[in-house]
Amino acid sequence: MPELEPIADDWQRALAVVAHPDDMEYGAASAVARWTRQGKHVAYVLVTAGEAGISSMPPEKVAPLRRAEQQASCAAVGVDDITFLEHRDGLVVADLELRAELAGHIRRKKPEVVISINYRDSWGGSSWNHADHRAVGVALLDAVRDAANPWLFPELGEPWGGVRMVAFNGSPQATHGVDVTGSIESGIQSLSCHGTYLENLDEPPDVDDFLRGSARVTGERLGVELAVAFEVVTP
Repeated sequence: MPELEPIADDWQRALAVVAHPDDMEYGAASAVARWTRQGKHVAYVLVTAGEAGISSMPPEKVAPLRRAEQQASCAAVGVDDITFLEHRDGLVVADLELRAELAGHIRRKKPEVVISINYRDSWGGSSWNHADHRAVGVALLDAVRDAANPWLFPELGEPWGGVRMVAFNGSPQATHGVDVTGSIESGIQSLSCHGTYLENLDEPPDVDDFLRGSARVTGERLGVELAVAFEVVTP
């Protein structure tokens, strides 16, 4: 596999936007832990509460559990700025409504870096990515551009064109990496906070083995012990 370039650390504010609770925790959260330890501010926006993610439990019971697990998960990596947009889990659409909401958050938070997870059709090979992941990624890229345009959504505040990059964790087209050798423990703790969701998977993963194993493979591509990979897109 091709080598990865390191993501620059010369920035101070990031905004993570994903579809569901636990999306950030399969790798990206370990990078977030590194960044918050450096004194950077990272805010999270969750487009849904993940209420349709546990087939054995009704959505009205799942939503508050998953919100609480996400809050605990964020705390484990030094994040206390969390917003839930309340779109319906499984039915997210990359429409003007979502673009406007995300553009508004970008203008308010003024990130230099925007973080998400794989929005490509596949995770690699014959796999098929979740519709919400694909919709959020496309809407997010458009919203970054929208946020910089003073003639779009003027009611949502002053334009912000300071986003330097959008970094998608887990992409099969990864270009960059982050050394998480010193922050993997926080990433493991962060994913472990999603206990209700993990326990209801058909094959619950060993969180420690899963994250460390993936990080070792990626670390070889970055030339470090442990790393997580991102596809970096410039606006």
